Amino acid sequence: MPFTPNMSNYAYRMARLSARIFGEVPRPTTSKSMKVVSFMSQRPRDLDPEVVNLYPPHVEYGKLIETLRDHGLFRDEHLDFKEEMVRQRILRGKIKPKKGEGKRAKNKEII
Repeated sequence: MPFTPNMSNYAYRMARLSARIFGEVPRPTTSKSMKVVSFMSQRPRDLDPEVVNLYPPHVEYGKLIETLRDHGLFRDEHLDFKEEMVRQRILRGKIKPKKGEGKRAKNKEII
């Protein structure tokens, strides 16, 4: 915004008002002060999407991996191991059977 010494008082005040309305610096400032002005006019860090969405969406990735595993397209060795351990415990009789799958239910199937 051009401020010249031969501006009328009205033109000077209108120029300042225009600068305030359009988010510019209302008075002439040094380059050092302009650096501060430009820094303060930036978007706050907590509203910047690059900062807020820094980490990947782990929940969506987990669901995707689970779906791929169900279809046989992904191998999760840790979950496979845990399922195998549960299966072994069931075979050894270490886990209580579900309702309707106990000894009495198996005897009824034989008869």
